[in-house]
Amino acid sequence: MRHGRWRFLLAALVPALVLHVVFVLSPYAQAFYLAFTDWTGVAGEAHFVGLDNFARLGGDGLFLDAVRNNAVMLLVVPAVTIGLALLLASLLHGRRPVRGAAAYQIVWFFPQMLSLVIIAVLWGFVLNPNTGLLNAGLRGVGLDALARSWLAEPSLALPSVMAVVVWSSVGFYVVLFRAAIDAIPRELFEAAVLDGAGRWATFRGVTLPLVRESVQVAFVYLGIVALDGFVLVQIMTVGPGGPDGATEVVGLTLYRTAFTYGKFGYATAMGVALFFAALTFAVLALRRGRDEIVEMA
Repeated sequence: MRHGRWRFLLAALVPALVLHVVFVLSPYAQAFYLAFTDWTGVAGEAHFVGLDNFARLGGDGLFLDAVRNNAVMLLVVPAVTIGLALLLASLLHGRRPVRGAAAYQIVWFFPQMLSLVIIAVLWGFVLNPNTGLLNAGLRGVGLDALARSWLAEPSLALPSVMAVVVWSSVGFYVVLFRAAIDAIPRELFEAAVLDGAGRWATFRGVTLPLVRESVQVAFVYLGIVALDGFVLVQIMTVGPGGPDGATEVVGLTLYRTAFTYGKFGYATAMGVALFFAALTFAVLALRRGRDEIVEMA
């Protein structure tokens, strides 16, 4: 009986492990190797150059601009998205929930059913300076002075892209946080009301500590989204990296370096650097969240 169980486990696990090695671990290993070469993507040979590609990253102005823009997105996108999602989820769950809360939740979740490409195209039309819905609406209510070339002005291009990222993400986290809040025992909210706590005090003292793990997971996922941003920038902005490189992100620099300039080895080094940046961010965020939970306990 015991041998039969082991045979069953091996038969179930080995094919999955083989597929994982071939289609996941093998591409990673190839990428790490190519990051140390001068491969052009066309030539059959790739010459080993050691750490030269990584050394070049520190002096590449375009790459450093991309890192700066990704850092700004990393600071803004998770904070704004989580803040809005917590606010909306709390309103939907409050002692006097908003009428039609289920309908609102469906509407907010709707962007999750659209691909990023479709979202980028739609918002490209909305933010068009001449025929876009946003400027047309502003002009329609007499606010012509507020109409802007949202994706063509260096000071507005990156905030416009970040606004689209927040819009496309917030609905999912509203649903996530509302589920977490619904799991909190109602007796805790009732006790807070009996103690005279208002909405803000209840949120800070009851809701937020008990949904901290969900917030931590959301922060990690949104941080990874902020470290990407390639699809929206590539489709929405005009030219490579938008006006004056205002929306240049690492993914876009990597793509252009590989497929426009034919420097696949150098582009792969950018990808490896981005991989370790995302991994470091996730580890630090998870460790910080775990330490805070331990301290609270």
